[in-house]
Amino acid sequence: MSAQFYDSIEQAVTDILQEIDGDICLGAPLGIGKSNPFINAVYRRITKTPQRSLHIYSALSLNKPQANSDIEARFLEPFVERVFGNYPDLDYVTDLKAGKIPNNISVNEFFLKSGDWLNNPNAQQHYINSNYTHIARDMAAKGINIICQAIAVREEPTGEKRYSLSCNSDLSVDILDLLQARRDKGEKIFAVGVINRELPFMPHDAEVSADQFDVVITDPVGTHTLFSTPNMKISLTDYAIGLHTSSLVLDGGTLQIGIGSLGDAIAHSLIMRDQDNGTYSNIIKGLNHNLPLAAHLDVTPFAQGLYGCSEMFVNGFWKLIQANIVRRPVYNHTALQTLINKGLISDTVSLDTLKVLREHDIISSPLEGQDIALLERLGIFNDDCTFEDGLITIGDVTISTDLDDEDTLQKIKDHCLGEKLQGGIIMHGGFFLGPADFYQALRDMPEEQRQQIGMSTIAFINQLYGDRYGDEPLKRAQRIKARFINTCMMVTLSGAAVSDALEDGRVVSGVGGQYNFVAQAHEIPDARSVLMLRSHRVVEGEVRSSIVTSYGHTTIPRHLRDMIVTEYGIADLRGKSDSDIIKALLNISDSRCQADLQNWAVENGKLAADYVIPKIYQNNTPEALAEQLQPFMKSLPSFPFGTDFSKDELAIMKALQSLKSSKEHPLELVKSLINTIIHDNDVPQRYLERMGFDDVHGLKDRLMKRLFMGNF
Repeated sequence: MSAQFYDSIEQAVTDILQEIDGDICLGAPLGIGKSNPFINAVYRRITKTPQRSLHIYSALSLNKPQANSDIEARFLEPFVERVFGNYPDLDYVTDLKAGKIPNNISVNEFFLKSGDWLNNPNAQQHYINSNYTHIARDMAAKGINIICQAIAVREEPTGEKRYSLSCNSDLSVDILDLLQARRDKGEKIFAVGVINRELPFMPHDAEVSADQFDVVITDPVGTHTLFSTPNMKISLTDYAIGLHTSSLVLDGGTLQIGIGSLGDAIAHSLIMRDQDNGTYSNIIKGLNHNLPLAAHLDVTPFAQGLYGCSEMFVNGFWKLIQANIVRRPVYNHTALQTLINKGLISDTVSLDTLKVLREHDIISSPLEGQDIALLERLGIFNDDCTFEDGLITIGDVTISTDLDDEDTLQKIKDHCLGEKLQGGIIMHGGFFLGPADFYQALRDMPEEQRQQIGMSTIAFINQLYGDRYGDEPLKRAQRIKARFINTCMMVTLSGAAVSDALEDGRVVSGVGGQYNFVAQAHEIPDARSVLMLRSHRVVEGEVRSSIVTSYGHTTIPRHLRDMIVTEYGIADLRGKSDSDIIKALLNISDSRCQADLQNWAVENGKLAADYVIPKIYQNNTPEALAEQLQPFMKSLPSFPFGTDFSKDELAIMKALQSLKSSKEHPLELVKSLINTIIHDNDVPQRYLERMGFDDVHGLKDRLMKRLFMGNF
């Protein structure tokens, strides 16, 4: 097919809606790969056309954050304007939150923004529960007839334009493949690419021809600020979890991590491990009670580096690339990758490289045309080598292809050999999401570095089994010593994990790729699944354990149990008996909850009545943890990768959090108000100006100002 170009979103929508008979089934990628202006245009048209229906299928639909009170709005609105710029909210998200979605429109999400939709019946009823690897299949089965995606464009000096799926190579290509049978039967299906010039251009599998689309829209309205996720503060609890987890990552291995403070804690810990190993080692020893470290831990700097393979290419990975930790390249050739893993070939090219390849029947002697092509693709031969009439030709030089001939080998060395293997990928990702400076770094990165990052499909990244990009042996060869690291909300004493929904069925977020990575960890001989969680939470002043006796919903079944990490340590559950699983989990539970958990296990015959938790695990408290980490606070900054918040805003946020907490305890709220009336707290004038409290009128505004000041 050949793409039709439009310079107007509205005209493109008009033409597409005229071409499609009946209902519109619109599919869009997760996160920032949506073209919000195009989706909004379709949504508004169908809203005004009640005789037609619109079904939207997507995931992680993002709107700018909104304040829940007047005082929050004073803080948030200037921040949103500064950070989110002209990012357009999705109209369907706004209407869903307001309960105003039209009857002829439905919105089905495969993954929800965590916690945002717990109390929204419409979102809960239309959520579709699927593994990430099955979403393309499930969307195609819904009768999708419009696939829309924001795309990047690169204009070459020659005038040629190249296009990229950029932030979301995860699903679109696979969905189009699945829809081809319907296309072949003459059904009208539109693949729509909307250019957003803010998107970084990403090569490899993400680069597509314009002819991949039926419609390409160049309307300037399609270009807007990308939705960013500001770096979150890393608490001491999160640091302890990240530090423990980082010691499970093996040099020369493979890494998968996610977004948020825990992912950043891991990334910072890995950087500390490499760049300040003395401090790092002392912290790890202390967190492990100064006991001999387990055999599965690695606290050494990175001699070989890591390869990143993660559905999410997050800011933490970028920082690890910058720190030269994520640097282990993998190659799209199973036999070559296997030889590299065995140490028989390095990335430095020499005649020995040819010798090893020949010994393992990867190339032949005399060399043939296909051998020359492979050697050029891998950078072993220079690009200007050609194969003609059984000879290698380079300019005016011709060389025999007999690798047993010493003269031939010398000429190959002098004229043909490259210096380094080429085409290596140090990071495979399915989509990216992060802070604004992360996007800018991706836009600005040198081309050589850009070529080392491969945005690909979820079918390639999240599972081992064969797909259109690579077979299982290749993936196994690339993903050696993998650590697939994810978060969960709760773990049961049997080893099952709860990550996506509550016991009553309400969805918090979604399964995403977690199950796929956990299952994958059990299929690769030297891989491990690591699930992180905070040991407890405080609800209305009550400490509640995140390690629970049982739960009515699970995301990861107990038979796929592996490694669980809390701030108090690592529980290795793989292959353990039920009794040993419980003992390991008690060791990393909050000590205020241990007795209840132990009593339940004893009462149900899962633990011997005379079992005693080892003394070193009987002081698992936030206070003890803070004391352990106190000597290392300079190495554990709250925002190791920077923040979009100014120093003043961070101070103001602390006061607002205190105010929010006091709202839950009315006596504290009255106390803070009286305190400011009597003592008139000394709050810096610039804080008042930032909140618009420097010149207030009216009783309500004066009261808000007093409450604000009372929480400093």
